[in-house]
Amino acid sequence: MRRLRTAILISGRGTNMDALVTAARDKEFPAEIALVMSNRPDAPGLARAKAMGLATAAVDHKIHAGREEFERSMQILLETYRIDFICLAGFMRLLTPWFIGAWSGRMLNIHPALLPSYRGLHTHERALAEGVKIHGCTVHFVVPQMDEGPIVAQAAVPVLDDDTPESLGARVLKQEHRIYPLALGLVASGAVRVEGNRVLGAVAANDRALTAPTVI
Repeated sequence: MRRLRTAILISGRGTNMDALVTAARDKEFPAEIALVMSNRPDAPGLARAKAMGLATAAVDHKIHAGREEFERSMQILLETYRIDFICLAGFMRLLTPWFIGAWSGRMLNIHPALLPSYRGLHTHERALAEGVKIHGCTVHFVVPQMDEGPIVAQAAVPVLDDDTPESLGARVLKQEHRIYPLALGLVASGAVRVEGNRVLGAVAANDRALTAPTVI
């Protein structure tokens, strides 16, 4: 079995990176982590990736003339490492249509809300302010529109009466760590297909509950 050579793009701690790396340590997992790259040379996640023996790279967006120049530098590294697939894991840069088009159908993102609700930032604060009872996270294919694209997996958590953005965020993050490796595994194994804006495919019975919204 050829494993999909995957790059993880981070800007900070990279906690979802840890979950993906842990899953990929299983030789039966259909993707391998071939590169961890950040737009911030001082990103804590880069140091952790190095400690885990992973190839790392930093492309500082601040020293480039614009977004496309920055992305072309990333593209050179991705090609050098023969990357097949990208997982965005807290990568805090908006990507241009050029880069997204180059990786169309080959790039996933994880968002801390149940899309299509709460696109953008401060999702936990907004969920609490609007009084919703269910919140969660989404893994989706990346398209030029921010926080849109076909949804691969979601997980939901209850919003408790005494929740703060921090406590709610911690509960959501736990589910992010669960569904991101699952989603990568489904896509890398070819178990799912995209039709329009929907992700369809045969999923094993023991995975079905994880790919559907789940209240924890």
